[in-house]
Amino acid sequence: MAVRTLIRYFLKADAQEKSFILSLHSLLGFYPGNLSLYKLAFSHRSLALETVGGNRLSNERLEYLGDAVLGAVVADLLFKKYPFKDEGFLTEMRSRIVSRENLKQLAVKIGIDELLKKDAGPGSYRSMYGDAFEAFIGAIYLDKGYALTQQYILARIIRPHVDLEEIESTEKNFKSLILNWGQREKHLVAFDTVSEDSRTRLITIKLLIDGEEKALATDYVKKKAEQIAAQKVCKDLGLI
Repeated sequence: MAVRTLIRYFLKADAQEKSFILSLHSLLGFYPGNLSLYKLAFSHRSLALETVGGNRLSNERLEYLGDAVLGAVVADLLFKKYPFKDEGFLTEMRSRIVSRENLKQLAVKIGIDELLKKDAGPGSYRSMYGDAFEAFIGAIYLDKGYALTQQYILARIIRPHVDLEEIESTEKNFKSLILNWGQREKHLVAFDTVSEDSRTRLITIKLLIDGEEKALATDYVKKKAEQIAAQKVCKDLGLI
């Protein structure tokens, strides 16, 4: 809707609707054109009661779209910022920036957690805030187009909240990452030695979460095997 139409709508809206519009304007830095898109972006599937054609309405489709748009914007940024880095470096950097854990932190920093409508605690859906962040990006894209969405991501997300130099210089310790995740989310994470082959000297490690085996890894060095197993589980959990 046009700004004038939105203002007329705002004047007639109830207190809850006015609060949402003001919060959304603060978050965006501009007036939304299609309020329903943003309402859908902040509707978690745990609260999806309305159905269309037998399908429950939630932010999952917008999440899918936002994931693609965010990935494209970040890829373009990294490609231009690091003209002499290879594909592996660019892929790793993008993965760290758009990881579920990082998106969750970004969502909380900009206040998406306060706008998300849900019928479940954060522990029930570990990626709900990161998913809502992507759905929010999808809503901006449908509402305003790619150019403005790209501008928004760079100006209001990447520059103030993402330190590319720090991400680049930080060596990923997957074992520490999964152990910190376990401590934060109240899960018991353990590494057990399955076998040590005296002939080949290969060591096999298994990673368990709450007693359930999640990954096996083998290497000549125990610490390396633990890192490999931890990396597999971090990827499965969306931490990287």
